[in-house]
Amino acid sequence: MLNGRRILVGVSGGVAAYKTAYLVRRLVEQGADVRVMMTRSAQYFVGAQSFAAISGHQVATELFGAAGVSPHTELARWAEAVVIAPATANTLARATHGMSDELVSATLLATTVPVVFAPAMHTEMWDNPATQRNVAVLERDGHTIVGPVSGALAGGDIGPGRMAEPEEILQTLERLLAGRLRGVRMLVTAGGTREPIDPVRFIGNRSSGKMGYAIATEAAASGATVTLVSSARLPAPSGVTLIEVETAEEMAASVAELAAAVDVAVMAAAVADFRPVAVTATKLRRTDGIPEIRLEPTPDILAGLAALEPRPYLVGFAAETGSIDKAIEKAISKGADVTVANDVAAEGSEFGSDTDQVALIDSQGKVDRWPLLTKREVARRLCDHLAEQLRQPATKG
Repeated sequence: MLNGRRILVGVSGGVAAYKTAYLVRRLVEQGADVRVMMTRSAQYFVGAQSFAAISGHQVATELFGAAGVSPHTELARWAEAVVIAPATANTLARATHGMSDELVSATLLATTVPVVFAPAMHTEMWDNPATQRNVAVLERDGHTIVGPVSGALAGGDIGPGRMAEPEEILQTLERLLAGRLRGVRMLVTAGGTREPIDPVRFIGNRSSGKMGYAIATEAAASGATVTLVSSARLPAPSGVTLIEVETAEEMAASVAELAAAVDVAVMAAAVADFRPVAVTATKLRRTDGIPEIRLEPTPDILAGLAALEPRPYLVGFAAETGSIDKAIEKAISKGADVTVANDVAAEGSEFGSDTDQVALIDSQGKVDRWPLLTKREVARRLCDHLAEQLRQPATKG
């Protein structure tokens, strides 16, 4: 799958650079044409000549004084994919903020191809809020983060921060370059809708929209053409068309307009089930006494899509608390091809968290439980499922 593909590997200054030498070897064994660029710090851990011997090409180490006129743009245009391994906290920060005063960061700023970051650092550095913010921005920009995993670290301690194994990085590259959703037109909804009571107050929920955004980001990175209909006020992921809405009615209207033109619809939004019958034109005041607010149902967007003929492959979401039984009932009754259920009261799966423990439920009620994963990893697995299902036309409604 990687035979003949042009892979640029960036090495930054961490002890895990020794594992990158094996990654380069494996890429070469797969038939890839591999070029290596290194930061100055990286050369304290593994010499440039080692990578030159493994890759068969001279290693790029400097932004200025190199043989080429513009090494960073030349490398950026040459590559079909870029891997940064190890990606130190410093390298992640520089990539996030668009720094470009050395070769690796300048090349990252110049490239338009898929980029895979394999972080490696001490646990405290990985857990630091600054690093977590940087990782979130890079993922939102459409880049892929692999790892880190838990294990023995350079300082003798044990914890998350160990670079992912070369085989996992290799598999990620294969998936990205295969474009497993290339040509697929996808609609994703995200966020919790807001149903106004008056100009100030609304009925809503705690949904952050992170899961929908992770799915949109992963699908776009996998080659899909993605439209995201969202009530979450988050920046649009790279390569994704964003349509902002607020209420269930607005979301339903946008989905109805787009549904006939997509192959897959992923309904990750937490849509309010009810809305006030009447919205007051002015703010309700305490001095006027306790108001009576009558509610009516909002449009059932999922059921509306399921009733279409023909219709896209349909993914529903069910946020529950406690037992999964209600989610199974919903999966069977709503008519979705598959339903993603999560317990929002469980540790690690709360609204707003960066992780989720979900179960995939098919239309017959069969349950496939997944372990606690990052939302991006949930999105990756879901996209793998979609790619597999779309290869089987008979499964599509």
